[in-house]
Parts: sequence; C-alpha cells; structure tokens
Amino acid sequence: MDTPGNCSQSDLAKSALDSQEHRYSIVVPVFNEAAIIGHFCRRAKTDLPAGYELLICFDFDEDNTLPALAALPPEDKPANLRLIRNDLGPGVRYAIETGMNAAKAPVVLVTMADLSDDWSRVAEMIELIESGADVVSASRYMKGGQQVGGPLIKRILSQTAGVTLYWIAGLPTHDPTNSFKTYSQAFLNKTPIESRAGFSLGLELTVKAHFLGGIVCEIPTVWHDRPAGESQFRILAWLPHYLQWYVWAIGQRLRLLMQLRLQPRSVS
Repeated sequence: MDTPGNCSQSDLAKSALDSQEHRYSIVVPVFNEAAIIGHFCRRAKTDLPAGYELLICFDFDEDNTLPALAALPPEDKPANLRLIRNDLGPGVRYAIETGMNAAKAPVVLVTMADLSDDWSRVAEMIELIESGADVVSASRYMKGGQQVGGPLIKRILSQTAGVTLYWIAGLPTHDPTNSFKTYSQAFLNKTPIESRAGFSLGLELTVKAHFLGGIVCEIPTVWHDRPAGESQFRILAWLPHYLQWYVWAIGQRLRLLMQLRLQPRSVS
C-alpha cells in the first residue's frame, strides 16, 4: 500500500502499535467556546476515527465552555472526555502543552474547537505516526490543500513562511505553522518546548523534529474559517514568536550547508 503524504514507505520505520487503552489522544485548547462546543462534540462522535481520548484544555474555571459541556445530553458527549486545567501559564500555548503532558496515548492530535480543521485526514495522520513519523502536518499550501476564508493577512504570512521554509530551509512541509498536527508521544517526551506564546509551538516542534534528525510528513488538508464564535488568534502579538523559529530553521539549514562545504573531498 502506498504511504499517504510526502513520506515514502522507505522513510518510515515499521513499528507495531503497543497495547494501549487509547489509540490516540486529542488535545483541544478552548477559550469561551460555548457557542460551538456542542457541535464540536457531536461531530467528534461521528467524524473522528475510534479509539481516542478527548482532552478539553482550559485556562480558568469561568470559561463558558465548561457549563456548555456540562449541559450537553449524554448522547452528545464523546466517551473518554477529560477536562484538563492549564496550570503551566496563561494562553493557548500553555493549554496545548498541558494537554500534551496529560495525553496517555502514543499518538497526539492537536485540533481546534472551532471545527476549521479537516478531520477526514485524521486517520492518515495517525497511521503515519504509527509507521514511524515524529510529526505529521496537515498542509493547506501543498498540492491538494486549500484555505477557505479567514483573515487575508494571516493567510499571506503563514503561506509565505511555509513556502520559504520549504524551499530555503529544506523543511519537508509547506505548512509548518498550521496547528492541526499529529505527534509521536515519544518525540514530545524528549523535546522541550521553548515557545512563550500563541501557536508558535507547532512551528517550533516541526523544525526541531526535522533538524534534530526526526521524520516530518505532510498531507493535504482543506481549512475552513470557523462557523461560530470568535477567533483568539493575535497576529501582531504572536508574530515575533513565529519569527524566532523561522530564523532558527534557516540558520540550521545554513549551518548544515557550511558543514558540507567544509568537509574535505576524497581523492579518487
């Protein structure tokens, strides 16, 4: 069977899935998502592959997501749903890491509560991790991918960053800033997160995986703007944090190229 995405089968180490209570953990950061969390839960029950635990990660007890969840009828709630309070620091960056730390499965999926992510790709993303990948990025900017709606400036910045890192830094994904990713729990356990705000930890983990010798894959995805609620994305506030890892990746690529140039040539 052909391997989906940008990873050939020869790139991936075969590995048997360990016996686990859950096949994968879903990390979902929330901030006042009462308007959409019920629809999210109903969609999760029907659209996501079986075998998951669902981690709803929140910052504060007054978050209106919590009473909205509590009010859902039992038939609308996914099994194995856990509420995870973020105790690392304020904001989505720490909510995601808190969820990663709490995850019990060997595969960790990060997705948003706003239903913008293309869950039809989740099965492929899990399979690639189970086959040996460290990070699988759902890509809006590779062939077959698309972004529908959303702020134009955000799209321009993320696409420019992704395409330039692909061609200049050699990163094997066109969309490293997309937060919709799966990760190997083994990779997360050994990789410290240094980002301080926003969603930049997704870019950080992707460039670290690649330049530290791991396997990064991508598959095409179609992203749609959220149907309800308000986005918490803050372009100007978070841009410096993305730039930190953008510059780091290019620096790593240049360092590797210099090392190759300085290597002595063998004499035949």
